[in-house]
Amino acid sequence: MKKLMLLGLLTMIELCYGQPNCEAYKYYGDMSKFEACKKAEEASRYYQFTKEYQEILDAALAIDSTYAYAYQAKGYAYLKSGDFITWEKLMRNAVHYEPDLHLGYRGWCRYQFFRDYKGAIEDIERLESLVKGDIGFGQNGDYHLKIAKALCYKAIGEKARAIEIMEEQLGLEDHFIGLYDYLHLGILYLETNQPDKALQAFQIQETENTLAENEYYRALVYKEKKNKALYNKYLEKAHKLYLEGRHMFDPYTHQMDRIFLSDIK
Repeated sequence: MKKLMLLGLLTMIELCYGQPNCEAYKYYGDMSKFEACKKAEEASRYYQFTKEYQEILDAALAIDSTYAYAYQAKGYAYLKSGDFITWEKLMRNAVHYEPDLHLGYRGWCRYQFFRDYKGAIEDIERLESLVKGDIGFGQNGDYHLKIAKALCYKAIGEKARAIEIMEEQLGLEDHFIGLYDYLHLGILYLETNQPDKALQAFQIQETENTLAENEYYRALVYKEKKNKALYNKYLEKAHKLYLEGRHMFDPYTHQMDRIFLSDIK
């Protein structure tokens, strides 16, 4: 069941950040964007780093310079190649023309790739002011944008605010629990001297997604409680899970609160 739900979530993210439906522009009578959109569709035949891919998107922007998706799509190659200055300029245009569709993506990238926590908070909170209802997930599907915002507040030292945001989001009936939501919440409780709440969060995390990190930080709670037996027990569990490859992973960056084998040892 969870796999099916995750597949649906990833499909939703693709629809949110992927190529728009060109027919929608035609339906609403915006033929300039319709033509730009149809031209941009041709880019899907090419790799993002190729000259052809960029030239097709440039042609789309020549048709309609306000077609925001083309700016974001051009930016993919620059982001992946490390040319963050060019990426930022392109995203500035995308956000300018369609802020409700592109603020979430830019905010997520500011969090994940640049550690620009204040910038990410600004983008996500501006998105919240524009969108009625759910603001969606980050680009990789691991985090709801409100959870990402909470982690940004943690990173700038506002842990009480981070906990408040997480508790509010996790308390919603329709919240889709992410891979690491309760892990991060438990660590926040641990860091703010709330060990019993931390253990409760780690228990929920274990039922949702068992990770080496979860057992490692649970061991630290028992270290604080001076319970050596349970401290050693959960360190051993963390070590076993880590060797099995059951730990936090992202192909591009190291997530917040991730541990390594050297931490356990």
